[in-house]
Amino acid sequence: MSNDAYALAEDAAERLRARTAIESFDVALVMGSGWVPAADALGTPVAEFPVTDLPGFAPPAVDGHAGRLRAVRVGGRNALVFLGRTHLYEGLGVDAVVHGVRTALAAEVRTVILTNAAGGLRPETQKVGDPVLISDQLNLTGANPLTGARFLDLTEVYSRRLRALAREVDPSLAEGVYAAQRGPTYETPAEIRMMRTLGADVVGMSTVLEAIAAREGGAEVLGISLVTNIASGLAEGTLDHEEVLAAGRAAASRMGHLLATLLPKI
Repeated sequence: MSNDAYALAEDAAERLRARTAIESFDVALVMGSGWVPAADALGTPVAEFPVTDLPGFAPPAVDGHAGRLRAVRVGGRNALVFLGRTHLYEGLGVDAVVHGVRTALAAEVRTVILTNAAGGLRPETQKVGDPVLISDQLNLTGANPLTGARFLDLTEVYSRRLRALAREVDPSLAEGVYAAQRGPTYETPAEIRMMRTLGADVVGMSTVLEAIAAREGGAEVLGISLVTNIASGLAEGTLDHEEVLAAGRAAASRMGHLLATLLPKI
């Protein structure tokens, strides 16, 4: 990322402090497609406003992404909640995709929770509405938020400690590998077969670049995918975005309880 992008994140963090009257935040949550109802379970916001009120943020371009930012006090923690994200397929570049995470890091966040809607690659064990803790990732986007000779160890992108805490809240949670591709097209059946062979369990169009940026900044990362559809070629029918949003609404209560219970433990 360029020095200008770092400076823009610092500017956004300063504006964030002014808008919320909160000097620093403990945890940031990025809510994926259909996850906005789950965010409501975290409690009444201390502050809420459009992300575009801060420097460097683009307006929302996808249904199910509200394009708003909330500050919420949860279990003694100051939580920064991004209701939506920028995706690589929007064409705004990698810096725009990771700008929210970089802003959170500049606001002293050291725990980042990344959520997403995902296609399930293991219909033999998964059903629509199942949450999956991300244990590792396959970055198939062809992009990276780091440039130049900046070598980052990614042995543990997603924190074992945080996954264990999540399973204390919900012992039924499964784990899996998240594969990300650029989008906006859904995957072909052949691509899904390839990803299954590579070891992926869920697939989507986000998260991996944000996770890399968070780890580069020294934050612990927890990733949670919500299976909102069975991937192409593994079930009857075609895929559409409304199916994704409907699955998110149906799972909102369970996901909201998980997040609200988990945050005080972090």
